[in-house]
Amino acid sequence: QVQLVESGGGLVQAGGSLKLSCATSGRTNNFYRMGWFRQAPGKEREFVGVINWSLGGTYLADSVLGRFTISRDNGKNTVVLQMSSLKPEDTAVYYCAAARYYSLSYTNAIDYDYWGQGTQVTVSS
Repeated sequence: QVQLVESGGGLVQAGGSLKLSCATSGRTNNFYRMGWFRQAPGKEREFVGVINWSLGGTYLADSVLGRFTISRDNGKNTVVLQMSSLKPEDTAVYYCAAARYYSLSYTNAIDYDYWGQGTQVTVSS
């Protein structure tokens, strides 16, 4: 059974930084890519970024490009979302997700098979 567990969320002032981690367990060797999404109150779940599990290539949404980075530690089966220059509009519950297979699309929630429970990030102005 695959499990994804996010950690590292919290309250931070605008301009600050946070590091989110996604610890994976189970059959992680089946993953093709890992994604990060976020959902603010009253809004749809939004794609943040993605990393290829084996090759490490990343892609980030325009809204976070230049401020967020994604990395992975395959030895620890962990994916990290490093967030800096945070803005109040970054406030949301952040989720990590795993996709088992390649798909042309990777920015939609439906492209992923497993999800963590989410971690709250609050950025104060």
